Amino acid sequence: MKNANSKWLYLIVLALIWGSSFILIKKSLLGLTPYQLGALRTIITGVFLFAVGFKSLKSIKKKEWKWVILTGFLGSFIPAFLFAIAETEIDSTVTSILNSLVPLNTVLFGFAIFKIASTKRQILGVIIGFIGTSLLILKGAELNPEQNYLYAGYIIIATCLYALNVNIIKKYLQYAKPLSIATGNYVAIIIPAIVILCFTDFFNESTYAHPEFEMSMVYIVILSLFGTALAKVLFNTLVQSSTPVFASSVTYLMPLVALIWGILDGEGFSLMQAVGSLIILLGVYLSHKRQR
Repeated sequence: MKNANSKWLYLIVLALIWGSSFILIKKSLLGLTPYQLGALRTIITGVFLFAVGFKSLKSIKKKEWKWVILTGFLGSFIPAFLFAIAETEIDSTVTSILNSLVPLNTVLFGFAIFKIASTKRQILGVIIGFIGTSLLILKGAELNPEQNYLYAGYIIIATCLYALNVNIIKKYLQYAKPLSIATGNYVAIIIPAIVILCFTDFFNESTYAHPEFEMSMVYIVILSLFGTALAKVLFNTLVQSSTPVFASSVTYLMPLVALIWGILDGEGFSLMQAVGSLIILLGVYLSHKRQR
């Protein structure tokens, strides 16, 4: 019972943290480029994790390191840039809803790559989810003609990477310590992030002169420490103490948090987009509902 209660607590805390991440990305982009944001998010998170979890690296077995490195790129490095690029064109609310495709893709990759059997209900859920995604994107493009909804493709790619990540953690890193995995991830990806930052003109005086630069740095620090570092450890714990399906269902709740932030920030959201969102969540629900 204690484990059951704790996994629900982890789920709710993660939903609050990650649901707020989308508006933090949006605000950070006011004074930073997408590549600066992605690189800084990785570097700041890495420094924090090294400070608190460096000693835990010795608990990672030699055979586990290849999976730790791979999940670092799939679950942290690449998505950090994909989300930042996407939010230069589409609203944070829409981004959070598209992120709900993670559980659907978890089922798809679990079946296709990790040989986890899928039921007819799960297949139906995946189909319904993609119908909802199409509706959300099409209606969003109509409502916001000035936004390029082709950038939704970046989010869809990121959800595929997240789905691979959660399956790999469950299959190959089940017994590794969550803090060890998170810290090991950033051992692998912090150097590439530093290299990218050096090529983004971040150290140019014009970057610091931007009127939104200081507040953008405040937002990116909050995003890195809470939305990435803390959330990464919590999520790894949740995956190990439950299932990939339950852990990825955090995306049920995240859009609700993101929607509240989006409305407070003045983002538009149409009735048909709400319908598309509900269709996506219905698909996620069907794909993860237990058979009696």
